[in-house]
Amino acid sequence: MNLDELWRRTVENLVREGIIRSEAVRRAFLKYPRYLFVEEKHRKYAHLDEPLPIPAGQTVSAPHMVAIMLELAELKPGMNVLEIGTGSGWNAALISELVKTDVYTVERIPELVEFARRNLERAGVKNVHVIPGDGTLGFPPKAPYDRIIVTAGAPDIPKPLVEQLKPGGKLIIPVGSYHIWQDLLEVIKLEDGSIKVKNHGGVAFVPLIGEHGWRE
Repeated sequence: MNLDELWRRTVENLVREGIIRSEAVRRAFLKYPRYLFVEEKHRKYAHLDEPLPIPAGQTVSAPHMVAIMLELAELKPGMNVLEIGTGSGWNAALISELVKTDVYTVERIPELVEFARRNLERAGVKNVHVIPGDGTLGFPPKAPYDRIIVTAGAPDIPKPLVEQLKPGGKLIIPVGSYHIWQDLLEVIKLEDGSIKVKNHGGVAFVPLIGEHGWRE
């Protein structure tokens, strides 16, 4: 089977398992297969449901994990979305297909800023803006956001990210220990500015480094 056929089978499996629940997420996965966002030497493994290496010692998440977070986010066309931790650019591409408007994504590692930009350009994604910087500070120029999705594990919920959410907005973030185990949290900002937190179970992400995250 070629890469497209292998990827389609992966997506079908995620649908069958109830991990991809919405037609919108299914279509986004089919439009932007993971093999477009990894180095050539890893493309033959991109259909596997496991993390893969990307430059700078980082990883691109397993397809099931990306699908879980996107389904939790309940993205709709027109939403203003911020991603923290661009990595390969794959998740940002999927978000852009779901919201059909500009997406802002912050990446602290210069090598990955360029890697993601190249991948996005090759995939034909024109509405994702990759911003170099400390993702734990968010991106105030385009705030407030309907959704903020964090693709690295934090020691706690970063205050600037909550501040940059709209009332009724949602933050999806892994919170817990450094590089071993976190809980996937759904943080909903209420109208009075307080937050409601739902725990969706254990995950394992690379650490979120920054002023309001882990220290290097």
